[in-house]
Amino acid sequence: MFSTAIGPAKGFKAIHHHQSFGINGSSNPSIPTVIHIYGRKIASSKPNYHSAKITASAGSVGQDEAVTREDSKGAEDSRRLRRSADWKAAQTYQESGVIYEGKIEGSNGGGLLIRFRSLLGFLPFPLISPRHSQNEPQKSIQNIAKDLVGSSISVKVVQASEEGRKLIFSEKDVAWSKYAGEIKIGDIFEGKVSKVEDYGAFVDLLFPDGYYHVTGLVHVSEVSWDLVQDIRDILNAGDVVKVKVIEIKREKARLTLSIKQLEDDPLLESLDDIIPKEIEPESDTHSLSNNLNIEPLPGLESICKELLKEDGITEVKVGRRGLEKRVVSQDLELWLSNVPATDKQFILLARAGRQVQEVRMTSILDQDSIKQAVQRVLSRVS
Repeated sequence: MFSTAIGPAKGFKAIHHHQSFGINGSSNPSIPTVIHIYGRKIASSKPNYHSAKITASAGSVGQDEAVTREDSKGAEDSRRLRRSADWKAAQTYQESGVIYEGKIEGSNGGGLLIRFRSLLGFLPFPLISPRHSQNEPQKSIQNIAKDLVGSSISVKVVQASEEGRKLIFSEKDVAWSKYAGEIKIGDIFEGKVSKVEDYGAFVDLLFPDGYYHVTGLVHVSEVSWDLVQDIRDILNAGDVVKVKVIEIKREKARLTLSIKQLEDDPLLESLDDIIPKEIEPESDTHSLSNNLNIEPLPGLESICKELLKEDGITEVKVGRRGLEKRVVSQDLELWLSNVPATDKQFILLARAGRQVQEVRMTSILDQDSIKQAVQRVLSRVS
């Protein structure tokens, strides 16, 4: 039981007022009494069961907050476990090479955002299939990407690193797996230049279904038989060209193309025109040249001496010399002629600036072995 007491004030008689009620207020207390003396409010007999209730309410809130925190922690743990499992799934996709069907959820300045379960991965613009821009070639890749948002896309996982938080997709890898089997060395395709770099041009190949699916590289050395100072003087993005497949690296999904090899080397076609034929002197000795009137190009004599040190090469002679109509290389280069060897006689062409000279070799080696021997010699004398 509580009692409310009001102590005596100076000049006044002490007045006591008692009121009984339960702590929980269940005793149905009367309306709280306010005591007045001469019109002034001295004190209130209002019980403080309200404060007891407030205290109980605060305790309840604390318990609720604790439960909420536990629930939140449990949910976060569940999300963490799910994300970890999804990272493992992404790594499995990468290792197996299986195609994944994902939804495009957005785009930014560099590519598309692809949903992979609870993860969000990235498809960079350079790894998007060229077929998307075929119908609207003038449209920017950024605007094409915006139009693709909300659609599904077939991709392969090319990088999945939970630690680095990197999930990278490629659509071009899907196209390669579908169409690379249709490509053979020596095939000729119509293509469109998609990008030009200092070292070469990337060309999208047109397939019989009317779409561009696979991209290859035309190295600057394969653009023209003439010396190319700046590839942009010859090729620009959007140009339609014919190309020849000269190398396929299937394990790396790389395709090497050539424009110049669609034509024969003009030097081989006109060699007899620019270099007068000579009567070959008979000789049964191994020498650099039996024609003392023909001087080798600067640096060529030392190369010829090194060639004679290679196993399987029995004779090296410098031959005809002349001037080309265009510069193929400023530095001295050796080219193995495509003319088939006869009687174990191979022809090399030494080129420097506009000068060209034949080098004839007698060897028991095959053409590939001759190439390797020449490469070893050039690495020694360079």
